[in-house]
Amino acid sequence: MATAARPPATASRIAVVTGASSGIGAATARQLADAGYRVVLTARRKDRIEAIAAEINAAGGAATAYQLDVTDRAAVDEFATAFRTIGVLVNNAGGALGADPVATGDPEHWRAMYETNVIGTLNLTQALLPKLEASGDGTVVIVSSTAGHATYEGGAGYVAAKHGAHVLAETLRLEIVGKPVRVIEIAPGMVKTDEFALTRFAGDTEKAAKVYAGVAEPLTADDVADTIAWAVTRPAHVNVDLLVLRPRAQASNTKVHREL
Repeated sequence: MATAARPPATASRIAVVTGASSGIGAATARQLADAGYRVVLTARRKDRIEAIAAEINAAGGAATAYQLDVTDRAAVDEFATAFRTIGVLVNNAGGALGADPVATGDPEHWRAMYETNVIGTLNLTQALLPKLEASGDGTVVIVSSTAGHATYEGGAGYVAAKHGAHVLAETLRLEIVGKPVRVIEIAPGMVKTDEFALTRFAGDTEKAAKVYAGVAEPLTADDVADTIAWAVTRPAHVNVDLLVLRPRAQASNTKVHREL
């Protein structure tokens, strides 16, 4: 018999989602709101998160927008003071820049990816961990990537950053065992969103399109969000340590079936 989704307890009804202005973050905010959470959407683009929060509220959910750069530690610490307890933190803010080989990769791209994917996750997790523990039933979700588990040519900077996010999740789980906080890592493979590939290739639509060329059904943001919501709503004693999801057409980071 399948285990039913668990509604959030009163003390743990707040869910904070980073990188919530588009893609996986926005979809996750919508699905957690549908699951009964009061969602706090954070991102740098204030207009986008305000629009999504308004959409959620109009649909009968509960959502608040808060403009935040996860790499700004002082701003993150100030944000954390707004809460006594929270139930869920979804560390989704991240992204990739460039696809150059190690020999010619831009160090600034590497630095920016590490700052967002790793240090940003560290900042939010450190600032909100006491609030998660105070709820008596907290969950930290780290959205990493299959790039955090295997390498591929032209992706070293992003791969290094996502390996860092994976290790952060794995180590945190060891360090807080026995406390009422779960640590869940969701590692998606090929996900087609409006912005990921475009951002990676600095707005080059041709290069972005090639990422998904011939792939019948890449994952969508909703597919990943559905997985996150499922993992979060398991009973409190169930920890989904690591869940890797890919489209059927993708067997590995470098093996993809394309119908060209």
